[in-house]
Amino acid sequence: MLGRINHIAIAVPDIALAARVYAETLGARVSPPQALPEHGVTVVFVELPNTKVELLEPLGEASPIKAFLEKAPGGGMHHICYEVDDILAARDLLTGKGARVLGNGEPKTGAHGKPVLFLHPKDFMGTLIELEQV
Repeated sequence: MLGRINHIAIAVPDIALAARVYAETLGARVSPPQALPEHGVTVVFVELPNTKVELLEPLGEASPIKAFLEKAPGGGMHHICYEVDDILAARDLLTGKGARVLGNGEPKTGAHGKPVLFLHPKDFMGTLIELEQV
């Protein structure tokens, strides 16, 4: 069911600083910031030959990243995103095996304009999992 790793997401308190560190210190190619109000985040993507790193900054007071950063003020790994061919089939298979989908269980549109779902971290060894249909 799982395809390749689409991205690894890191929550950061200052996306401009984090993007600059990746670009200037690590020599990485970094996308322009993209606000995603429906997810409560601003993101940039660090483009790598084999995957991407998504840097997430809170957008608004209700941002789930804000709560994450209250626990880890310096930032840290937030989630890992795996690609799937059919997000609804993946959801149905996983929920049939007892996994919990966050939210109302319906896909939202992610940063790449594709359907995404998040799986409860308690079902996956403490790791928040994002599935993205490709």
